[in-house]
Amino acid sequence: MANFLLERTAPLPLDEAWRRLTEWPRHADAVPLTRVTVVTPPPTGEGTRFVARSGLGPFGLSDPMEVTLWRPPRDDLPGLCRLEKRGRVVLGWAEIEVRPGPGGRSRVIWREELRVRLLPGFFDPLVRGAARYLFGRAVNRLLRRG
Repeated sequence: MANFLLERTAPLPLDEAWRRLTEWPRHADAVPLTRVTVVTPPPTGEGTRFVARSGLGPFGLSDPMEVTLWRPPRDDLPGLCRLEKRGRVVLGWAEIEVRPGPGGRSRVIWREELRVRLLPGFFDPLVRGAARYLFGRAVNRLLRRG
């Protein structure tokens, strides 16, 4: 399994950083060759399910996820969202935490554990590096774009 941690500070209020990171269809704008479909009715909360599909045409990978913890930030209290990956190939979880940062900014902490079924463990460092790079760029883009 590949575990990684991303930390960012954004010049945004807590609720705006949270919104930018948890509007699931926006992730498609930040991850190349990906589209995101929410399969449960709004609003987002525990039990919300969505699928990130990456690839070209019939050649791709579906990554179904479910929100298992939904605690938006409130009154300068941190927000926390946990996603469980429910796919046949990609398994694991992700946590998105948004907390008060220095100077009225938001501090984002993204933790993730990825497991790729049938991929031997000696590939974990490669998966970790690729995921950190890909998700790091995505988080940066999501936080920059309103």
